[in-house]
Amino acid sequence: MASAVERTDDLVKEYLIYRGFTSTLKYFDSEIKTDREKGFRVDKIIEQLQLFIQNYDLTGLKDYWGYLDRRLFCRLEDVYKPTVSKLRTSLFRYYLVYTVQMKNLEKTQEFFQKQAVELQGQAEWREWFILPFIPSPEQNAVFAPYFSRQWADTFLVSLHNFLSVLFQCMPLPVLLNFDAEMQRTTSFQEEYEQLRQTLFILQGESRQKKDEETVHHRLPPYVQHMDRLGDTELDLVSSQRPVNLSTPPRNFFSTFLPQGKRAPAKTPQAAGSSPTQSSMGRKDTVANHVVKSKDSAPAREPKMVPVTGVTPESSAGSSRQKRQQDHEKQRKELFYKPIQQNVERKGESSDSEPHTEVMSNPTDSPTNQAQASADMGACMEQPFIKLSQDEYGEHHSSIMHCRVDSSGRRVASLDVDGVIKVWSFNPIMQTKATIMSKSPLLSLEWATKPDRLLLLGSGVGTVRLYDTDAKKNLYEMAIDEAHPRILSLAYSPSGTSFVCSAAAHATRYSSGSESSVSHNALPASGKLLLWDTKTIKQQLQFSLEPGPVAINCTAFNHNGNLLVTGAADGFIRLFDMQRYESAMSWKAHDGEVYSVEFSYDENTVFSIGEDGKFIQWNIHRSGVKQSEYSLSQDATGPFVMSGYSGYKQVQVPRGRLFAFDSEGQHVLTCSSNGGLIYRLNKGETGLESVLALGGHKAPVVTVDWCSAVDCGTCLTASMDGKIKLSTLLAQKS
Repeated sequence: MASAVERTDDLVKEYLIYRGFTSTLKYFDSEIKTDREKGFRVDKIIEQLQLFIQNYDLTGLKDYWGYLDRRLFCRLEDVYKPTVSKLRTSLFRYYLVYTVQMKNLEKTQEFFQKQAVELQGQAEWREWFILPFIPSPEQNAVFAPYFSRQWADTFLVSLHNFLSVLFQCMPLPVLLNFDAEMQRTTSFQEEYEQLRQTLFILQGESRQKKDEETVHHRLPPYVQHMDRLGDTELDLVSSQRPVNLSTPPRNFFSTFLPQGKRAPAKTPQAAGSSPTQSSMGRKDTVANHVVKSKDSAPAREPKMVPVTGVTPESSAGSSRQKRQQDHEKQRKELFYKPIQQNVERKGESSDSEPHTEVMSNPTDSPTNQAQASADMGACMEQPFIKLSQDEYGEHHSSIMHCRVDSSGRRVASLDVDGVIKVWSFNPIMQTKATIMSKSPLLSLEWATKPDRLLLLGSGVGTVRLYDTDAKKNLYEMAIDEAHPRILSLAYSPSGTSFVCSAAAHATRYSSGSESSVSHNALPASGKLLLWDTKTIKQQLQFSLEPGPVAINCTAFNHNGNLLVTGAADGFIRLFDMQRYESAMSWKAHDGEVYSVEFSYDENTVFSIGEDGKFIQWNIHRSGVKQSEYSLSQDATGPFVMSGYSGYKQVQVPRGRLFAFDSEGQHVLTCSSNGGLIYRLNKGETGLESVLALGGHKAPVVTVDWCSAVDCGTCLTASMDGKIKLSTLLAQKS
């Protein structure tokens, strides 16, 4: 129920913002902050009761329990009233035990003074009036059980369970049933999908069984042990001709008999000898046969015409060779096609008269077996199969950042209007939270521990720590007034700190609606700061040599001992996070560094810069390139989207421009109409394109790749506000 209330509150807020009812929204927010029912969250209610007890606020404790009694408990049936009374008695005893344990006898005596009139007539309190006068009540046989940890835990769990069951059984208004209906609809959709898959499997089995029955019933018995009828007809024709003993026998099993130049002849003697001749050396199975026929009934007999002046070599050789080439071409296409769940194909007839043709398995001959192996090997070289591609379209402006959390369950996306969407995609796409900021937002980063927290960097010098589960800001940190633009955030894998890049006001490029791009003469000034997430205080400021400069991108290695940064002056800086000092730096790009990441083995770093180059650097030898690749402007930015009447929207790269798969062998980059996956080849062989994800109508400006076992999820976000989620299956060799 708590989740339904929370979601309904968010929907009401969105509606009030949409309608412009700001005064009502302000009162609504203030009412939520003072909500005594805590949004029907049991843990918050118990936390409030414990807060009253820890502050020795007996009056507040009585008032809050009285409110719960009037608001909730009074609606229960009479059979539950003794339970409520026992919980109230235990709550007051819990308060008394706490005062004694904290040696605050004044509060213990105050309790009996205020409650004497109410409690002196109750039998369960008769022995408790002596409590203030016992030197060691925890050793007394009557009070000892109440001073044990077990009794306190049992009471709190009982109260928690009682309130939980109460909230679940309460009648809900129609509006609060929205969440339950959504879950119900989701379960129906999942059940429908399972039933559809089951039906599909059953239909496939039924169709296969029907096909087998059709083959066995419609074909004549003597054909069931032959590879195709063409050889039988040819044998009938050959039996009418003189046999040339010098001519080597032909292998008709691996070729197609040409239909146009075939001259069938039929005699009783040939008909009698044909089945034996055509069935020798053939496989006794029909499982590998592919039937191509619209009417395979044996009732139709071919007309018999005499064959004159035609030798076996000249009549069918060239046509058979051409037919074999066509067959090989068709078979290659078949191997390169993705696996189809429905393998039934309708046959086509090339002759004027309908006929039946059964094709043999393409791996019957050694030549075909070798060719099939080569074709299959080429097909298996494809490292990924795109299983599906879904679209998230809740944004209405260009995307700046799009990141998956460390658990791979949620995605946070930020657009240029400052709207952040937190959403999940398994089992269905669903928006979990919407964050609207009054100040412009420039960066975001998921926390590692716990993974529900989200760091949000603004353009006014503040960083917010947002709880995506509770849907509220936990802290707001003022970074630096002189450097208000928070360009990059990186959360340490240890979960105890984060790195923040703050820069001064300086627009490197013109605004998004302008058509021209203007460069500044000097890079903007900036700071690189380390903040402690436990104390919420700045821990230190890193030294940036040769001078303070804006840091555009940051990334930790797997254990947080190294930090790599890319700056507006084109330098890459590597920091030792154990000593908190710069380990090395080098000039990496002509222009700014837009994106930087560690490689899979963490012996190198990759970077993309304003010069359009994708470079791999050796971190053990400062400034040494291990490989260099050239990328188009579609992959490096600035990104341009053209419109009507010469309108152009230009966007500076802000988010991640490339991402690696789970093994670091492939990289996902941006493009004009979707993501591109390349294979990272060692040496100077360059990037090898292996898969184009596609699906976008506008330039992709940021990407992310979340990998889990063999299935990976690629995120590509574009300037029209659309985010494509592509599910890939990795083919293991």
